[in-house]
Amino acid sequence: MKPFLAGSNIDTLTQWCLERKLPKFRSKQLANWLYEQVEIDPDAMLNLPQNMRTLLKEDFHAPGTQISEIVSSGDGVEKLLLTLHDGECIEMVVIPAEERLTFCLSTQVGCPVGCYFCASGKNGLTRNLSCGEIIEEFMLGTKRAGFPDNLVFMGIGEGMLNVEQLFPALEILTSPDGFGMSPRRITVSTSGYVPGMLKFAELKKEYNLAVSLHAVSDDIRAKLIPARVRFSIAEILKAADLCRDANNRQYTLEYTMIAGINDDLDSARKLAQIAISHHAKINLIPYNATDGDFRRPERTVIENFENEIKSAGARVTRRVERGGKKSAACGQLRISRMKK
Repeated sequence: MKPFLAGSNIDTLTQWCLERKLPKFRSKQLANWLYEQVEIDPDAMLNLPQNMRTLLKEDFHAPGTQISEIVSSGDGVEKLLLTLHDGECIEMVVIPAEERLTFCLSTQVGCPVGCYFCASGKNGLTRNLSCGEIIEEFMLGTKRAGFPDNLVFMGIGEGMLNVEQLFPALEILTSPDGFGMSPRRITVSTSGYVPGMLKFAELKKEYNLAVSLHAVSDDIRAKLIPARVRFSIAEILKAADLCRDANNRQYTLEYTMIAGINDDLDSARKLAQIAISHHAKINLIPYNATDGDFRRPERTVIENFENEIKSAGARVTRRVERGGKKSAACGQLRISRMKK
């Protein structure tokens, strides 16, 4: 398969220029187009000679990804359906706020975890995204909405099961020779895949970690997450602590509230104690219903749960819900396209 021009570092670009008998300075011009001008299409790189632009299109996917559908909401949030070079689709979300712009990015086509309440893994995993596809995803969002303040890898897929491609993408996003983002502006979410979390700790970079815990006991968690990639809560917290110690960043416990499953006050108290003992913070996520049997708790139940955590002394926030209802849950827009 052809490599992607997006995601090629300066060494790769230099080597390509040498192999094509092009002057070395052309690699710096090319890197400037990619990482300063955020341009993927060689035809737009007007200070490069025509023969070089032709060679780039022959040797690379440039670009390999296109925006094929945009779902907008009244509050400015846009969900982008991206079609990849092989016809597969992923989603990303552009989330503007008064003082910041956030992108929510995907790491895989589909998801192997298959959480029972989640649309993203409904049809399983098709394949991993490459480093170049992750970077193209970022670049397409930037060309549409501007350079983001924050990135969250909370879209389709389990990033910790694609570290061979995600980690090089993180390096390009944060490198001075790449986009130069601060690692503190990037959050990687995981369902609790411990081997990937241990590799994440080895990076020793100040990336943020979000752990989708969703339960305070292994029995309850088994009702939400299939066994094939499910680790015990004790194992997950141990790995998360290693990440916290390695990157000196407090991690977040993501907790999707589902009626009758994990929304009782005893769970709230236990969740608070977990957060306090592990120096973590909690983000409550009221369930966004898909086509399954799970339901969202009543508003008063959510509020009482949150207040119980606060009274126990743990740090807690509730996810601000934006983007409207249409195809709101992650993965629903992709599923709709697959049905078509």
